Amino acid sequence: MASHKRNFDGMSYREVQCANSSNRIKLQKEDQKWLKDNNHKNVGWNNVVTLHQKIKEFLDKYSLEDLTLEDLYLEADRIGNKYLDRHEIEEFNQALSKELNEISEEIDRQFPDTDIETVDFSDKTDKKSRKSRSRTSYKPTKTS
Repeated sequence: MASHKRNFDGMSYREVQCANSSNRIKLQKEDQKWLKDNNHKNVGWNNVVTLHQKIKEFLDKYSLEDLTLEDLYLEADRIGNKYLDRHEIEEFNQALSKELNEISEEIDRQFPDTDIETVDFSDKTDKKSRKSRSRTSYKPTKTS
């Protein structure tokens, strides 16, 4: 009869314990204290798994604190898209694109760009000024 070993996220009991120990050190002191005060222990299968999940929550929270506002919006969008199918995402993107085009047209209507910008790419440089810059002149000095 084959023995059945428990696994959590592909790790054995001992591996989860080791991961908890090494990751707990990465937590801020107040979060380490909170885990201790709330009886999160690294002994017993259920306790080890619960501790592992709680430590992961804290570490995920830390990574979100370092994100810029743009990154947070992208992360929220990614999470929201997990609950939509491909068709719903395409519909949303089309509606968003239509809305953005309407906004762009309204901005162009209210703030027309009346200035005409011209760029001259011709090679008309002043040869006289070019020569004078590249020449170095030396004047002889008298020595007594």
